Amino acid sequence: MPSPFLPSPGRCLRAGLVCLALLVPALVVHAKSDATACPPAATPIGPADAEAARRDDRDRGLLWRIEKDGRTSWLYGTIHAAERGWVLPGPAVREALRRADRIALEVDLMDPAIAGGLAAAVMPGPHTPPLPEPLARRLRAQSEALCADAALARLRPEIQLMSLVGLAARTAGIDPAYGIDLFLAGLARAMDKKVVSLESAEAQIALLVSDDPAKVARTLDEGLRQLEGGQARKSIATLTRAWADGQLETLRNYGDWCDCLKTAEDRADYARIVEGRNPALAAGIAAQHAAGHAVFAAVGVLHMVGPEGLPVLMAAKGFRVTRVPHAPPGARQGKPLNAPR
Repeated sequence: MPSPFLPSPGRCLRAGLVCLALLVPALVVHAKSDATACPPAATPIGPADAEAARRDDRDRGLLWRIEKDGRTSWLYGTIHAAERGWVLPGPAVREALRRADRIALEVDLMDPAIAGGLAAAVMPGPHTPPLPEPLARRLRAQSEALCADAALARLRPEIQLMSLVGLAARTAGIDPAYGIDLFLAGLARAMDKKVVSLESAEAQIALLVSDDPAKVARTLDEGLRQLEGGQARKSIATLTRAWADGQLETLRNYGDWCDCLKTAEDRADYARIVEGRNPALAAGIAAQHAAGHAVFAAVGVLHMVGPEGLPVLMAAKGFRVTRVPHAPPGARQGKPLNAPR
């Protein structure tokens, strides 16, 4: 079994959307592991973990079966940071992975070209504005409190903030090193299955950063408020538990409890950064299926919810879409999304 982590999973969306750090994969997280007050460093999954997973053997996340032209593919909603014991798939997810011949991810962080593009995209550019000193001071304080190493300070300010959200998750036992997408990238290679990226790291990062000094300052101020007040940790705990337990209704109501969609600007950013990407993701999945592949498409779970979510978009493309519940193999499956009522 491959190691479930490399040095760069996790990510956030923008100021008021700071608690979405677990839902988009392209972010570098720099953590110290040598200080006794810091959360322990992540460790690889080994035989003992696999044995524990076999005893527990339950599914996590949200899975849909999509069927068209006599072939079956799957949609799987993920999070990009998780508890250590969550990375090994349960029976329904394991069977879907076995039957698929192609794994489609937002971005494949084990692809050297993707990793190189990410490394360049998170660095400051010639027009990246400097932070006002009061904000820079608050950012440094959070970096120290959350055990970030000195390398974090070399990144763009928004990326530093987003990385700190990932580090805040570690205090709740949720580690970006155990991101589900990253583990799937390694598992696919171990299973000798082709991995494809539906997006580019550069395009994802471009949605998250700005060269407008006022917008950067607003992003940092709002995001630091969520970190300083503890709201980021609370939202992380709620979101990851909802994902692990397959609580689709909780995820649908994300805006009611995340404390991150309060303003028109927040809601517009959410629509642009989450829902706005869904049509291209759906088109990429449909193209892989149309090419004759059985696709296991794993993307952040908020791309799966609501009227603009991928299950709805795939149904609009003529797929028969069925939710696969958390249940032992052979249990009755859900009603197709676009079946007659």
